[in-house]
Amino acid sequence: MTVQRIRPAPQAVLFDLDGTLIDSVKDLAAAADQMMITLGRPALGVACVKRYVGNGIERLVHRCLTGNLHEEAAEQEFVPALELFVALYEQHNATHSTVYPGVLAGLERTARSTTRLGCVTNKSQRFTQPLLDALGLARYFDVVVCGDTTMHKKPHPAPLLYAADFFALTPAQMLFVGDSANDVQAARAAQMAVVCVSYGYNHGEDIAASNPDAVLHSLTELEVLLS
Repeated sequence: MTVQRIRPAPQAVLFDLDGTLIDSVKDLAAAADQMMITLGRPALGVACVKRYVGNGIERLVHRCLTGNLHEEAAEQEFVPALELFVALYEQHNATHSTVYPGVLAGLERTARSTTRLGCVTNKSQRFTQPLLDALGLARYFDVVVCGDTTMHKKPHPAPLLYAADFFALTPAQMLFVGDSANDVQAARAAQMAVVCVSYGYNHGEDIAASNPDAVLHSLTELEVLLS
């Protein structure tokens, strides 16, 4: 898929967090493995947890417990496991997470072409803000919409529409940058243009199959779409 200019040029750009701006899978996997071991079950490892990332921590815990992307664990198993995971992830958050190559340069260039940037993630606020602060990304965003900001998480359009209301723009005046089919679905539901990075998580599937408006191999390529 070739990178083509987005027209009309967006007046604000929103970014997903995990898999788009930062690689957080090592911290998530460390918490997930400790959770599983504490529950008397085998650790999963980074590669497996990477496939499970997306749709929020609740879905991640269900996937760890069931070994399936779509099934849900029994409530009596899920509730204590989620509580354990949250406690463990608070200990690991931002310990090994890193900013992807090209992200800082891409954000700097995007900020020069449009002064309004936002972050929209399914990660809860208690984890998102410390992570943005620790990795030096918080300063780029006028609004941060987390998994608990609205009643619904992506792929529901509510988080993107919340950001649009914040900027007093229509979705058609904005662009969303993500890494997963989940992000494409949310943007389409919000009637917002969407491009995706090729290096994200997306459960191990090629993001091009989800038909975003473009696929980027680095956020430095975003400048071409906005020029």
